Amino acid sequence: MPSRKKTTMFASAFVTCVCSFLIICVVLATQHWMSSKVYFSGTNSSQSTASLTYGLFRGTCEQLVGGELQVSERTFQVADILNNTKAKSTITAIIVFLVLSLLSSLLSSGFTCTNAVSNPYQTFLGPVGVYTWNSLCGIFTLIAMILFPVNIEEYDLSVELARGCFPSLQSHIKSEHSYGYSYWIMLVIIFLNSASIIIIYFYDHARYSKQKKQERPIENAPKDVILF
Repeated sequence: MPSRKKTTMFASAFVTCVCSFLIICVVLATQHWMSSKVYFSGTNSSQSTASLTYGLFRGTCEQLVGGELQVSERTFQVADILNNTKAKSTITAIIVFLVLSLLSSLLSSGFTCTNAVSNPYQTFLGPVGVYTWNSLCGIFTLIAMILFPVNIEEYDLSVELARGCFPSLQSHIKSEHSYGYSYWIMLVIIFLNSASIIIIYFYDHARYSKQKKQERPIENAPKDVILF
């Protein structure tokens, strides 16, 4: 059976891993990644505005012309109306990285739970495994956070979605973007992964220091005593 200290430390890391797993599920399930207002030129000098709120899978849109509601809010599926191949490929890549992050977080939860209740014989099932899976989870999440703004700025994701919702829109004038909570809570995932690594590092470092102290009396003992 593991010591009380080990159980406490790994149980704490298990809680942070589970929280990370749940937040990734929220990130994938919610559509509040981005809120955009995309402005287009219209007929008779009137300006047409498409308002969108969307995530990785679905979103809502509405159209205003001259400040008056022209088309009421409706729901759309991102994959169905997105025609830009690069933007669609980037969305797919973000989903893949978040799924990998989800799996890494699940494995990390399993490793920390195993160490909280037992002493695994394999080295990789111990702190090394926790370090590995938490690091991968954080890296995959960070890549997803980087790719999404690239999709917005480089491939004009909001403009492409607006055109998919309202094909009659004319020339694009400008866009205003606001990142939602579904995007920003990915920072919490990275923080939780870092917290898990720090917790296990302190445990591992304390265990290593204790082992070195136990070895020190033998190293410092006189040679005749050691031979005896």
